[in-house]
Amino acid sequence: DGTFLSSVQVGAIPDMLVFTPDGEKVLVANEAEPSTDYLNDPEGSVSIIDLRIGKSRFNYPPFQRGVANITQADVTTAGFTAFNSTPLDSSIRIFGVNATVAKDLEPEYITISADSQTAWVTLQENNAIGILDISQGAFTSLKGLGFKNHQLAGNSLDASDRDGAGGAGLINIANWPVFGMYQPDAIASYRYQGNTYLVTANEGDAREYTALTEERRISALTLDATAFPNAAALQSNAQLGRLNVTNTRGDTKGDGDFDALYVFGARSFSIWDAQVTQVFDSGNQFEQRTATALPTFFNSNHDSNASFDTRSDNKGPEPEGVVIGEMFGGAYAFIGLERVGGIMVYDISNPVNPRFVQYINNRNFAGNPGTGTAGDLAPEGLIFIPASQSPNGQPLLVSANEVSGTVTIFQIQQAP
Repeated sequence: DGTFLSSVQVGAIPDMLVFTPDGEKVLVANEAEPSTDYLNDPEGSVSIIDLRIGKSRFNYPPFQRGVANITQADVTTAGFTAFNSTPLDSSIRIFGVNATVAKDLEPEYITISADSQTAWVTLQENNAIGILDISQGAFTSLKGLGFKNHQLAGNSLDASDRDGAGGAGLINIANWPVFGMYQPDAIASYRYQGNTYLVTANEGDAREYTALTEERRISALTLDATAFPNAAALQSNAQLGRLNVTNTRGDTKGDGDFDALYVFGARSFSIWDAQVTQVFDSGNQFEQRTATALPTFFNSNHDSNASFDTRSDNKGPEPEGVVIGEMFGGAYAFIGLERVGGIMVYDISNPVNPRFVQYINNRNFAGNPGTGTAGDLAPEGLIFIPASQSPNGQPLLVSANEVSGTVTIFQIQQAP
Protein backbone atom coordinates (compact mmCIF):
# COMPACT_ATOMS: atom_id res chain seq x y z
CA ASP A 1 0.00 0.00 0.00
CA GLY A 2 3.05 2.27 -0.28
CA THR A 3 3.61 2.57 3.47
CA PHE A 4 7.22 3.29 4.42
CA LEU A 5 8.62 0.42 6.48
CA SER A 6 12.33 0.87 7.11
CA SER A 7 15.64 1.98 5.67
CA VAL A 8 19.25 0.95 6.07
CA GLN A 9 22.54 2.25 4.76
CA VAL A 10 24.41 0.21 2.17
CA GLY A 11 27.58 0.89 0.18
CA ALA A 12 28.26 3.70 -2.25
CA ILE A 13 25.99 4.17 -5.28
CA PRO A 14 23.72 1.09 -5.11
CA ASP A 15 22.97 0.04 -8.69
CA MET A 16 21.03 -3.23 -8.48
CA LEU A 17 19.39 -5.45 -5.86
CA VAL A 18 18.06 -8.98 -5.77
CA PHE A 19 16.44 -11.35 -3.25
CA THR A 20 18.01 -14.69 -2.47
CA PRO A 21 15.85 -17.59 -3.73
CA ASP A 22 14.89 -18.51 -0.16
CA GLY A 23 13.63 -14.95 0.41
CA GLU A 24 15.73 -14.44 3.53
CA LYS A 25 18.18 -11.82 2.25
CA VAL A 26 18.49 -8.95 -0.18
CA LEU A 27 21.82 -8.37 -1.94
CA VAL A 28 22.70 -4.90 -3.23
CA ALA A 29 25.41 -4.19 -5.81
CA ASN A 30 27.15 -0.96 -4.79
CA GLU A 31 28.89 0.23 -7.93
CA ALA A 32 30.82 3.05 -6.25
CA GLU A 33 31.72 4.99 -9.36
CA PRO A 34 34.20 7.84 -8.80
CA SER A 35 33.55 11.54 -9.09
CA THR A 36 34.45 12.92 -12.50
CA ASP A 37 37.71 14.38 -11.13
CA TYR A 38 38.49 11.14 -9.24
CA LEU A 39 38.95 13.07 -6.00
CA ASN A 40 36.25 10.87 -4.51
CA ASP A 41 36.51 7.20 -5.43
CA PRO A 42 34.63 5.03 -2.91
CA GLU A 43 35.17 1.30 -2.59
CA GLY A 44 32.89 -1.04 -4.51
CA SER A 45 30.94 -3.58 -2.47
CA VAL A 46 27.90 -5.80 -2.10
CA SER A 47 25.60 -5.28 0.88
CA ILE A 48 23.70 -8.25 2.34
CA ILE A 49 20.50 -7.29 4.15
CA ASP A 50 19.27 -10.09 6.41
CA LEU A 51 15.47 -10.05 6.55
CA ARG A 52 15.31 -12.60 9.36
CA ILE A 53 15.33 -11.95 13.10
CA GLY A 54 19.04 -11.13 13.16
CA LYS A 55 22.16 -13.06 14.11
CA SER A 56 22.05 -11.96 17.75
CA ARG A 57 18.50 -13.31 18.13
CA PHE A 58 18.85 -16.49 16.08
CA ASN A 59 16.50 -18.48 18.33
CA TYR A 60 13.49 -16.69 16.87
CA PRO A 61 11.82 -17.93 13.68
CA PRO A 62 12.64 -16.09 10.44
CA PHE A 63 10.66 -12.94 9.62
CA GLN A 64 9.17 -12.63 13.15
CA ARG A 65 10.11 -8.97 13.39
CA GLY A 66 9.10 -8.14 9.83
CA VAL A 67 10.80 -5.81 7.40
CA ALA A 68 9.65 -2.76 9.38
CA ASN A 69 12.03 -3.77 12.17
CA ILE A 70 15.15 -4.25 10.08
CA THR A 71 18.06 -2.23 11.49
CA GLN A 72 21.60 -1.44 10.46
CA ALA A 73 22.77 -4.43 12.50
CA ASP A 74 21.13 -6.64 9.87
CA VAL A 75 23.40 -5.34 7.09
CA THR A 76 26.75 -6.88 6.17
CA THR A 77 28.76 -5.16 3.45
CA ALA A 78 31.39 -7.19 1.60
CA GLY A 79 34.19 -5.23 -0.02
CA PHE A 80 37.42 -6.10 -1.78
CA THR A 81 40.16 -4.82 0.53
CA ALA A 82 41.45 -8.38 0.98
CA PHE A 83 42.48 -8.31 -2.69
CA ASN A 84 44.51 -5.09 -2.50
CA SER A 85 47.75 -7.00 -2.06
CA THR A 86 46.75 -10.20 -3.88
CA PRO A 87 48.04 -11.01 -7.39
CA LEU A 88 45.12 -10.94 -9.83
CA ASP A 89 44.41 -12.59 -13.14
CA SER A 90 46.00 -10.46 -15.86
CA SER A 91 42.68 -9.94 -17.65
CA ILE A 92 41.19 -8.12 -14.64
CA ARG A 93 41.40 -4.40 -15.33
CA ILE A 94 42.60 -2.19 -12.45
CA PHE A 95 43.33 1.20 -13.95
CA GLY A 96 41.59 4.01 -12.07
CA VAL A 97 43.45 7.15 -10.99
CA ASN A 98 45.53 6.21 -7.91
CA ALA A 99 43.12 3.32 -7.39
CA THR A 100 43.45 0.35 -5.11
CA VAL A 101 41.78 -2.90 -6.14
CA ALA A 102 39.00 -2.23 -3.64
CA LYS A 103 38.32 1.22 -5.07
CA ASP A 104 38.58 0.21 -8.71
CA LEU A 105 36.18 -2.75 -8.68
CA GLU A 106 32.62 -1.70 -9.55
CA PRO A 107 29.87 -4.30 -8.88
CA GLU A 108 27.22 -4.10 -11.59
CA TYR A 109 24.86 -7.07 -11.37
CA ILE A 110 24.25 -10.13 -9.19
CA THR A 111 22.97 -13.66 -9.64
CA ILE A 112 22.51 -16.12 -6.77
CA SER A 113 22.74 -19.90 -6.54
CA ALA A 114 19.59 -21.95 -6.08
CA ASP A 115 20.60 -22.79 -2.50
CA SER A 116 21.05 -19.08 -1.63
CA GLN A 117 24.65 -19.66 -0.51
CA THR A 118 26.72 -18.16 -3.35
CA ALA A 119 26.48 -15.01 -5.45
CA TRP A 120 28.30 -14.16 -8.65
CA VAL A 121 28.81 -10.44 -9.22
CA THR A 122 29.72 -8.84 -12.53
CA LEU A 123 32.46 -6.22 -12.35
CA GLN A 124 31.81 -4.76 -15.76
CA GLU A 125 34.49 -2.12 -16.23
CA ASN A 126 37.01 -4.53 -14.73
CA ASN A 127 36.21 -7.47 -17.06
CA ALA A 128 35.72 -9.77 -14.09
CA ILE A 129 33.26 -11.66 -11.90
CA GLY A 130 33.49 -11.82 -8.12
CA ILE A 131 32.33 -14.90 -6.19
CA LEU A 132 30.64 -14.06 -2.88
CA ASP A 133 30.05 -16.43 0.04
CA ILE A 134 26.72 -15.09 1.30
CA SER A 135 26.74 -16.78 4.71
CA GLN A 136 30.27 -15.52 5.43
CA GLY A 137 29.58 -12.11 3.93
CA ALA A 138 32.86 -12.11 2.04
CA PHE A 139 34.21 -12.43 -1.48
CA THR A 140 36.21 -15.63 -1.90
CA SER A 141 37.70 -15.02 -5.35
CA LEU A 142 37.92 -12.72 -8.35
CA LYS A 143 37.78 -14.28 -11.79
CA GLY A 144 39.11 -12.54 -14.87
CA LEU A 145 37.09 -13.24 -18.00
CA GLY A 146 39.92 -13.24 -20.52
CA PHE A 147 39.53 -11.83 -24.00
CA LYS A 148 37.70 -12.75 -27.19
CA ASN A 149 39.90 -13.19 -30.26
CA HIS A 150 38.09 -11.56 -33.17
CA GLN A 151 40.52 -13.13 -35.64
CA LEU A 152 39.06 -16.59 -35.04
CA ALA A 153 36.38 -18.14 -37.22
CA GLY A 154 32.94 -17.39 -35.86
CA ASN A 155 34.18 -14.35 -33.89
CA SER A 156 33.97 -11.78 -36.68
CA LEU A 157 32.48 -8.31 -36.17
CA ASP A 158 31.54 -5.22 -38.15
CA ALA A 159 34.22 -2.74 -37.08
CA SER A 160 33.31 0.42 -38.98
CA ASP A 161 30.39 2.75 -39.56
CA ARG A 162 32.08 4.18 -42.67
CA ASP A 163 33.16 1.13 -44.65
CA GLY A 164 30.82 1.59 -47.62
CA ALA A 165 31.09 3.61 -50.80
CA GLY A 166 31.73 7.28 -50.15
CA GLY A 167 32.14 6.67 -46.43
CA ALA A 168 28.62 5.37 -45.97
CA GLY A 169 27.69 2.45 -43.78
CA LEU A 170 27.92 -1.16 -44.92
CA ILE A 171 27.27 -4.57 -43.41
CA ASN A 172 30.79 -5.95 -43.29
CA ILE A 173 31.14 -8.64 -40.64
CA ALA A 174 34.73 -9.80 -40.86
CA ASN A 175 37.67 -11.03 -38.81
CA TRP A 176 40.00 -8.33 -37.51
CA PRO A 177 43.16 -8.32 -35.35
CA VAL A 178 41.47 -7.09 -32.18
CA PHE A 179 40.46 -8.62 -28.85
CA GLY A 180 37.14 -8.14 -27.12
CA MET A 181 36.84 -7.51 -23.39
CA TYR A 182 33.68 -9.38 -22.35
CA GLN A 183 32.69 -6.80 -19.69
CA PRO A 184 29.22 -8.25 -18.97
CA ASP A 185 26.42 -6.14 -17.60
CA ALA A 186 23.63 -8.51 -16.55
CA ILE A 187 24.18 -12.07 -15.32
CA ALA A 188 21.78 -14.94 -14.64
CA SER A 189 22.21 -18.54 -13.47
CA TYR A 190 20.57 -21.94 -13.72
CA ARG A 191 21.19 -25.61 -12.96
CA TYR A 192 22.09 -28.38 -15.39
CA GLN A 193 22.84 -31.96 -14.30
CA GLY A 194 23.43 -30.82 -10.72
CA ASN A 195 25.80 -27.99 -11.60
CA THR A 196 25.35 -24.22 -11.69
CA TYR A 197 25.97 -22.30 -14.91
CA LEU A 198 26.16 -18.54 -15.42
CA VAL A 199 24.86 -16.61 -18.42
CA THR A 200 26.24 -13.15 -19.19
CA ALA A 201 25.23 -10.37 -21.59
CA ASN A 202 28.58 -9.06 -22.80
CA GLU A 203 27.76 -5.39 -23.30
CA GLY A 204 31.07 -3.62 -22.68
CA ASP A 205 31.60 -0.26 -21.00
CA ALA A 206 34.30 2.41 -21.12
CA ARG A 207 35.25 4.81 -18.35
CA GLU A 208 34.70 8.42 -19.30
CA TYR A 209 35.55 11.03 -16.68
CA THR A 210 37.31 14.38 -16.61
CA ALA A 211 40.32 12.72 -15.00
CA LEU A 212 40.21 9.51 -17.04
CA THR A 213 38.91 8.89 -20.53
CA GLU A 214 40.04 5.59 -21.99
CA GLU A 215 38.11 5.38 -25.26
CA ARG A 216 40.12 6.08 -28.42
CA ARG A 217 39.63 5.41 -32.10
CA ILE A 218 42.27 3.15 -33.61
CA SER A 219 43.06 5.86 -36.17
CA ALA A 220 44.32 8.04 -33.30
CA LEU A 221 46.78 5.46 -31.95
CA THR A 222 50.34 4.64 -32.90
CA LEU A 223 50.47 0.96 -33.83
CA ASP A 224 53.57 -1.19 -33.45
CA ALA A 225 55.08 -1.80 -36.88
CA THR A 226 55.95 -5.42 -36.13
CA ALA A 227 52.56 -6.34 -34.68
CA PHE A 228 50.70 -4.41 -37.38
CA PRO A 229 52.81 -4.27 -40.57
CA ASN A 230 49.72 -3.10 -42.47
CA ALA A 231 48.93 -0.35 -39.97
CA ALA A 232 48.24 2.33 -42.57
CA ALA A 233 45.50 0.28 -44.20
CA LEU A 234 44.09 -0.94 -40.88
CA GLN A 235 43.79 2.63 -39.60
CA SER A 236 41.65 3.74 -42.53
CA ASN A 237 37.97 4.42 -41.88
CA ALA A 238 36.98 1.50 -44.09
CA GLN A 239 38.86 -0.96 -41.88
CA LEU A 240 39.62 -0.35 -38.19
CA GLY A 241 40.25 3.38 -38.01
CA ARG A 242 36.79 4.19 -36.66
CA LEU A 243 36.68 1.38 -34.07
CA ASN A 244 36.79 2.47 -30.43
CA VAL A 245 39.29 0.69 -28.18
CA THR A 246 40.82 1.24 -24.76
CA ASN A 247 44.07 3.14 -24.40
CA THR A 248 44.77 1.44 -21.04
CA ARG A 249 45.85 -1.92 -22.47
CA GLY A 250 47.83 -3.09 -25.46
CA ASP A 251 51.20 -1.35 -25.11
CA THR A 252 52.77 -4.59 -23.95
CA LYS A 253 56.36 -3.39 -24.38
CA GLY A 254 55.83 -0.04 -22.71
CA ASP A 255 57.33 1.87 -25.61
CA GLY A 256 54.38 4.11 -26.41
CA ASP A 257 52.85 2.21 -29.31
CA PHE A 258 50.18 -0.47 -29.31
CA ASP A 259 51.06 -4.11 -29.82
CA ALA A 260 47.47 -5.33 -29.32
CA LEU A 261 44.03 -3.74 -29.51
CA TYR A 262 41.14 -4.29 -27.09
CA VAL A 263 37.53 -3.32 -27.84
CA PHE A 264 34.71 -2.88 -25.34
CA GLY A 265 32.34 -5.81 -24.98
CA ALA A 266 32.07 -9.00 -27.00
CA ARG A 267 28.79 -8.44 -28.91
CA SER A 268 27.60 -11.79 -27.57
CA PHE A 269 26.30 -13.79 -24.65
CA SER A 270 28.40 -16.37 -22.84
CA ILE A 271 27.83 -19.35 -20.58
CA TRP A 272 30.31 -20.07 -17.78
CA ASP A 273 30.53 -22.80 -15.15
CA ALA A 274 30.39 -22.00 -11.44
CA GLN A 275 34.15 -21.37 -11.33
CA VAL A 276 33.77 -18.91 -14.23
CA THR A 277 35.32 -21.03 -16.95
CA GLN A 278 33.68 -20.29 -20.28
CA VAL A 279 31.82 -23.21 -21.86
CA PHE A 280 30.05 -21.30 -24.67
CA ASP A 281 30.06 -17.95 -26.45
CA SER A 282 27.65 -16.93 -29.19
CA GLY A 283 30.47 -15.50 -31.29
CA ASN A 284 29.19 -13.33 -34.13
CA GLN A 285 25.63 -14.66 -34.07
CA PHE A 286 23.98 -11.46 -32.82
CA GLU A 287 25.36 -9.37 -35.66
CA GLN A 288 24.78 -12.09 -38.24
CA ARG A 289 21.16 -12.59 -37.21
CA THR A 290 20.31 -8.90 -36.92
CA ALA A 291 21.90 -8.34 -40.34
CA THR A 292 19.57 -10.98 -41.78
CA ALA A 293 16.47 -9.81 -39.92
CA LEU A 294 17.05 -6.04 -40.30
CA PRO A 295 19.34 -5.51 -43.29
CA THR A 296 18.44 -1.82 -43.67
CA PHE A 297 18.65 -1.09 -39.93
CA PHE A 298 21.69 -3.18 -38.98
CA ASN A 299 23.57 -1.86 -35.93
CA SER A 300 21.22 1.11 -35.60
CA ASN A 301 21.19 3.31 -32.53
CA HIS A 302 18.23 3.37 -30.15
CA ASP A 303 17.37 7.04 -30.52
CA SER A 304 17.23 7.38 -34.30
CA ASN A 305 15.78 5.29 -37.11
CA ALA A 306 18.14 6.91 -39.62
CA SER A 307 21.18 5.31 -38.00
CA PHE A 308 22.06 2.27 -40.13
CA ASP A 309 25.48 0.87 -39.16
CA THR A 310 26.24 3.74 -36.77
CA ARG A 311 26.98 1.41 -33.85
CA SER A 312 29.42 -0.83 -35.69
CA ASP A 313 32.38 1.21 -34.47
CA ASN A 314 31.20 1.03 -30.87
CA LYS A 315 29.94 -2.23 -29.30
CA GLY A 316 27.52 -3.14 -32.11
CA PRO A 317 24.08 -4.34 -30.93
CA GLU A 318 25.19 -4.02 -27.29
CA PRO A 319 23.64 -6.98 -25.41
CA GLU A 320 22.75 -5.66 -21.96
CA GLY A 321 20.07 -7.65 -20.16
CA VAL A 322 19.61 -11.39 -19.70
CA VAL A 323 17.07 -13.53 -17.90
CA ILE A 324 16.52 -17.29 -17.86
CA GLY A 325 13.15 -18.99 -18.06
CA GLU A 326 12.63 -22.65 -17.31
CA MET A 327 9.63 -24.02 -19.21
CA PHE A 328 8.54 -26.67 -21.70
CA GLY A 329 11.04 -29.07 -20.17
CA GLY A 330 14.07 -26.87 -20.87
CA ALA A 331 15.91 -23.65 -20.03
CA TYR A 332 15.79 -20.58 -22.25
CA ALA A 333 17.91 -17.42 -22.23
CA PHE A 334 16.40 -14.09 -23.25
CA ILE A 335 19.02 -11.45 -24.12
CA GLY A 336 18.06 -7.81 -24.72
CA LEU A 337 19.96 -5.79 -27.34
CA GLU A 338 20.15 -2.20 -26.16
CA ARG A 339 20.96 -0.39 -29.39
CA VAL A 340 19.20 -1.98 -32.38
CA GLY A 341 16.61 -3.33 -29.97
CA GLY A 342 14.86 -6.64 -29.69
CA ILE A 343 15.39 -9.82 -27.73
CA MET A 344 17.40 -12.89 -28.69
CA VAL A 345 16.01 -16.23 -27.49
CA TYR A 346 18.21 -19.31 -27.07
CA ASP A 347 17.49 -22.79 -25.77
CA ILE A 348 20.31 -23.27 -23.26
CA SER A 349 19.12 -26.58 -21.84
CA ASN A 350 22.55 -27.93 -22.76
CA PRO A 351 24.99 -25.19 -21.67
CA VAL A 352 27.76 -26.31 -24.02
CA ASN A 353 25.48 -26.48 -27.05
CA PRO A 354 22.80 -23.76 -26.97
CA ARG A 355 20.33 -23.50 -29.84
CA PHE A 356 19.04 -20.27 -31.37
CA VAL A 357 15.24 -20.10 -31.16
CA GLN A 358 14.05 -16.63 -32.17
CA TYR A 359 14.86 -12.95 -32.54
CA ILE A 360 11.91 -10.68 -31.80
CA ASN A 361 11.98 -6.91 -32.25
CA ASN A 362 8.80 -4.85 -32.09
CA ARG A 363 10.59 -1.58 -32.73
CA ASN A 364 8.80 0.46 -35.40
CA PHE A 365 11.48 1.82 -37.72
CA ALA A 366 8.83 3.89 -39.51
CA GLY A 367 7.91 5.65 -36.28
CA ASN A 368 9.47 8.62 -34.53
CA PRO A 369 11.50 7.92 -31.37
CA GLY A 370 10.93 11.50 -30.25
CA THR A 371 7.13 11.25 -30.32
CA GLY A 372 6.74 7.77 -28.89
CA THR A 373 5.67 6.08 -32.12
CA ALA A 374 8.80 4.00 -32.67
CA GLY A 375 7.83 1.09 -30.44
CA ASP A 376 10.14 -0.36 -27.83
CA LEU A 377 13.60 1.19 -27.69
CA ALA A 378 16.58 -0.02 -25.64
CA PRO A 379 15.45 -3.05 -23.60
CA GLU A 380 17.13 -2.60 -20.24
CA GLY A 381 15.59 -4.95 -17.67
CA LEU A 382 14.01 -8.35 -18.28
CA ILE A 383 11.84 -10.45 -15.96
CA PHE A 384 10.57 -13.98 -16.60
CA ILE A 385 7.26 -14.98 -15.02
CA PRO A 386 6.69 -18.76 -14.98
CA ALA A 387 3.27 -20.13 -15.86
CA SER A 388 2.69 -21.10 -12.22
CA GLN A 389 2.90 -17.42 -11.19
CA SER A 390 1.38 -15.87 -14.30
CA PRO A 391 -2.06 -14.20 -14.17
CA ASN A 392 -3.14 -16.00 -17.34
CA GLY A 393 -1.45 -19.32 -16.67
CA GLN A 394 1.10 -18.83 -19.47
CA PRO A 395 4.83 -18.06 -19.15
CA LEU A 396 5.53 -14.36 -19.68
CA LEU A 397 8.55 -12.18 -20.45
CA VAL A 398 8.50 -8.57 -19.23
CA SER A 399 10.80 -6.04 -20.88
CA ALA A 400 11.47 -2.55 -19.49
CA ASN A 401 12.66 -0.33 -22.34
CA GLU A 402 14.83 2.58 -21.27
CA VAL A 403 14.69 5.02 -24.18
CA SER A 404 11.03 4.58 -25.14
CA GLY A 405 9.95 4.49 -21.50
CA THR A 406 7.73 1.50 -22.20
CA VAL A 407 7.08 -1.84 -20.55
CA THR A 408 6.14 -4.77 -22.77
CA ILE A 409 4.78 -8.16 -21.75
CA PHE A 410 5.33 -11.06 -24.13
CA GLN A 411 3.37 -14.30 -23.80
CA ILE A 412 5.59 -17.27 -24.57
CA GLN A 413 4.21 -20.20 -26.51
CA GLN A 414 5.84 -23.52 -27.27
CA ALA A 415 6.58 -24.05 -30.94
CA PRO A 416 4.38 -26.75 -32.51
